[in-house]
Amino acid sequence: MLNVLRAPWRWYLLAIVVILLDIATKVWAVDKFMYGPAMQIIPGLLQFTYAENYGAAFSFLADAGGWQRWFFGAVALGFSTVVVMWLWRLPAAKRWEPAALALILGGAVGNLWDRVVLGYVRDFISVYYGSWHFPVFNVADMAITVGAAMLVIELLFFSDRADKSSENSAEV
Repeated sequence: MLNVLRAPWRWYLLAIVVILLDIATKVWAVDKFMYGPAMQIIPGLLQFTYAENYGAAFSFLADAGGWQRWFFGAVALGFSTVVVMWLWRLPAAKRWEPAALALILGGAVGNLWDRVVLGYVRDFISVYYGSWHFPVFNVADMAITVGAAMLVIELLFFSDRADKSSENSAEV
């Protein structure tokens, strides 16, 4: 019997949870904010609203004429395929790196779903202060950002430690 909690299946399960959470929150945001006012969560700092992003991160190429939908979709699909294979090949003992990759995968597929089905990505979390506004984002964007930060931390600070422990176990 296949044990879902053994690597790499648990990491794919985490990615699926991120995808489902992302889609559910986007559906909620469309229902609540598409035609209504924004909801102030922390006045002067954080609100929920609704925005459609036709470009990539920070609306990059949003006004490019439509081709970017398929370009960014293809990039996300290719990247997701690489991450799926990367997860598959990681040693079962690893925790931090596959968790980071699962978050990135879930976020990439969550936004890919929007891009393919709708032609744009639905965003709803707005952080601002006075007249300064950070670009509106969503749960998928948060998962990608947290996963990328975790991956950078792993590769910069902990990959040597993992390499040394695998060398020591090989010598025994």
